Amino acid sequence: MDSILIVGGGISGLSLAYTLSEKDPNLDITILESDIRAGGKIWTNRIQGFLCEAGVNGFLDNKPATFQLARKLNLEPLRSSDSARKRYIYTGGRLQMIPDSPIAFFLSNFLSLPGRLRMMGEFFVPKAQKEDETLESFAVRRVGREFFEKLLDPMASGVYAGDPSKMSIKSCFGKVYDLEQKYGGLIRGFLSLKGEAKRSGKKVEAGPGGTLYSFSQGMYSLIYTLKGYLGDIIKTRKSVQSIEKSGKGYTVYCSDGSIYEAESVVLASPAHDTAEIIKDLDKPVSEILMGIPYPPISVVALGYQREKIKKDTNFFGFLVPGKEKRKILGTLIDSSIFSNRAPEGYVLLRSMVGGARSPKLALMDDERMLSMVKEELADIAGIKAEPEFFWIYRYEKAIPQYEIGHYKKLATLEEALSHHKGLYLAGNAYKGVAMNDCIGNSFTLAERMISSHQ
Repeated sequence: MDSILIVGGGISGLSLAYTLSEKDPNLDITILESDIRAGGKIWTNRIQGFLCEAGVNGFLDNKPATFQLARKLNLEPLRSSDSARKRYIYTGGRLQMIPDSPIAFFLSNFLSLPGRLRMMGEFFVPKAQKEDETLESFAVRRVGREFFEKLLDPMASGVYAGDPSKMSIKSCFGKVYDLEQKYGGLIRGFLSLKGEAKRSGKKVEAGPGGTLYSFSQGMYSLIYTLKGYLGDIIKTRKSVQSIEKSGKGYTVYCSDGSIYEAESVVLASPAHDTAEIIKDLDKPVSEILMGIPYPPISVVALGYQREKIKKDTNFFGFLVPGKEKRKILGTLIDSSIFSNRAPEGYVLLRSMVGGARSPKLALMDDERMLSMVKEELADIAGIKAEPEFFWIYRYEKAIPQYEIGHYKKLATLEEALSHHKGLYLAGNAYKGVAMNDCIGNSFTLAERMISSHQ
């Protein structure tokens, strides 16, 4: 494996190229990126002293991949502020803080008494014999409708911007699914994990907990540093159109007429783009990839003078359950999460619009979008001041959705690709949408590629 072509210069493609070159400096690696810059949806924009993230605003420390990569790149992660521990849900017409411990949760009025009793009754719910199940079905069956609607539904929107009635519990929240499969239930599983952690002296988590980190100059710092290490192997404005088998490797054709050949090819582009690229080489694989939905999302950044906001903004942000029928999915107070995101005396908010719940809202024009978000913030959070600036990042195809049966798609893809030696898939459409997952999966793929060619 002397030559490797990586299609897609997002975090998956870049971290894969870095890891491969680290393991074998003699490899001839080329990255083809269709956009004018590498990084995909990771982009940090500086506007009037505000530091705005167009996409992901950080990564959790509950998985090691991003920390490991940052350490190798001599990048120092920036820990979120303590105020970011306070998180809210908009429910019952007001913002309610999520209790920070199981005991506090049960003693609070976040759920009604029947809802809390139903949640505790999860201990007695029998294990279901199901290969896969939607998040909504799983949650309602195990912890009750109120717990699902007030907590799990908005959290699913916050991570995936998805529809819980279609999302696969096995593919989206595999650790939670495994608790029922291994221990017979969630409470039983949490108690068992706690015992295992005590015996091993290691921290064991079943859920998406952890502390949020970023970098002092924003998330694009990671991309910028990777670009510096990788240098001119990254070719931008190279939109790949098709791929064909040729000799012992593959030939890739770009829209500008350029042609690349390599022994191994990694398609690290979004699933819908990969589907177009591979359709002539393997139509069944193309059809599976095209069946992975990507709903649109808009991110609306708003900067305010702090003195003009009469409400407390010293918290992480809030999410909105679908049952509330609001027009935003939630809002992050970025200047509270990371203190250097806004100039002194100012506040930076980012609201998410659209997703699988309301895809058409994400595609509104800027004027209507701004008006709608301001109205939502006034009604939900009491923020009625006029922003000093706004910026809208719009994605027609945003986060891939792992719908029920997603794991079967992956098994079919793996079987099909076994007949195309040297061809690989990478990216967030398969085994995790978070940056930690993308980087961790790139580490694993690099090991696999190196070992398979030794």
